Amino acid sequence: MDPFVVVGGDAAGLSAASKCRRESDREVIVFERGQWISYAHCGTPYFVKGSVDRLTDLLSLSPAAAEERGIDLRRGHEVVSVDAEDRTVTVRTDDERFEQPYAELLVATGASAVTGPFDRGLDGVFSLHGLDDAAAIDAYLAAPEEYDPDRLGDGPVDRDRVDHNAALEPPDRAVIVGGGYVGVEMAEALTARGVDVHLYQRSAHLLVPFGTAVGEGVESELRDRGVTVHTDTEVDAVVGDGRVEAVRVDGDERPVDMALVGVGVEPNTALLDGTGVDRGPSGAIRTDEYGRTNLPAVYAAGDVATARHAVTGAETWVPLGLTANRAGRAVGSTVAGDPTPVGGVAGTAVVKAFDLECGRVGLVDTEAAAAAGFDPVSETITAGSRSGYYPGSEDTTVTLVADRTTGRTLGGAIVGRDRAAVRIDTLATAIGGGLTVAELERLDLAYAPPFSPVWDPILVAAKVVNGRLSE
Repeated sequence: MDPFVVVGGDAAGLSAASKCRRESDREVIVFERGQWISYAHCGTPYFVKGSVDRLTDLLSLSPAAAEERGIDLRRGHEVVSVDAEDRTVTVRTDDERFEQPYAELLVATGASAVTGPFDRGLDGVFSLHGLDDAAAIDAYLAAPEEYDPDRLGDGPVDRDRVDHNAALEPPDRAVIVGGGYVGVEMAEALTARGVDVHLYQRSAHLLVPFGTAVGEGVESELRDRGVTVHTDTEVDAVVGDGRVEAVRVDGDERPVDMALVGVGVEPNTALLDGTGVDRGPSGAIRTDEYGRTNLPAVYAAGDVATARHAVTGAETWVPLGLTANRAGRAVGSTVAGDPTPVGGVAGTAVVKAFDLECGRVGLVDTEAAAAAGFDPVSETITAGSRSGYYPGSEDTTVTLVADRTTGRTLGGAIVGRDRAAVRIDTLATAIGGGLTVAELERLDLAYAPPFSPVWDPILVAAKVVNGRLSE
């Protein structure tokens, strides 16, 4: 039998490869065009900040460990085309080009940062989507005489790029374009590195998928920490000669010596161009409940693939880490002979802004909920994180959305300073279980003064929304 071939050596790809090898004696080949595999992308802002000592601390699985699992891992091998009829892929390396037959193929090529009009090849202009990006930014932020190359560890980093950025004078003022996850996390990281940070967001508030209450809370927190936040403001271009010198906003040029572009990501689907593969939202590869595409024996998983929304049941594209790992593991089981659904996604996410914790899940925007066919009721409440008399209690703001017709919990968001983010998992579980807000209100959540008030903020929100449903 021909092997199970995986394209992409990160979360979805190596999860699939590992699971298939664990459950079968199948030959598994993983082609990775770069040198890095299986790393924690979400940890890169914290490496830049200095909270993570070495770049290689972000690695989850080493090449040696992958090979010990029986995976034929081939780094520096780029799959450039797929022949779905003959079930072969064309692979290119620095030295050769060859055809590799497969019995099943998993496309796990992930996503890439969108740079829009800002990719001009200027020094000091960065996106953050990979370990080489993080290493280059870290080097750029350090004075040449103070840069510590030991921070890189012993991984396959792009040394030429690092050395080039380490030789440049560090920035005094940085612009961040985009107020999403990367923008907010990097505002904290750059501030910690002593840079004057200006964050530009073209919409009315930051972290749009988290809702207005979270966005406004994060904006206030960033401003209190010295970040200059510009909402309803769009950056038109970066300006410079060799190195970034300014950004253009509304016709004016505003001086900067660093620009970080965080305006989103797009799925890496070019590999399947010309194959007739079906595509879904954002151009991601359309998959069924088992991660199968419309091409015979071809699967897709992770940031390159669509999924089903746990609330609406509609096709969606949610590029997040757990989604990728879980889908890859499911595909690996299916290929090994145990058909396993990849599962739905609710867009559960958390993010940190200095000391402020934020979480969201499901349908937070009432217009989106109405467009999905629901009659949404939304309420935002603020309650204490612990018993009021116990030290450490902080205001915790919860937005909860439910369907008036069925009472079903549709989504919510949370923001606060004291273990607020992890509370979103209660709402994620309620959505996964199809609970109504009445059932959510009756959950027997734990109580003790150091951990929670008698009525947890999630339960308070459920009480308020449940009362609204009967109006």
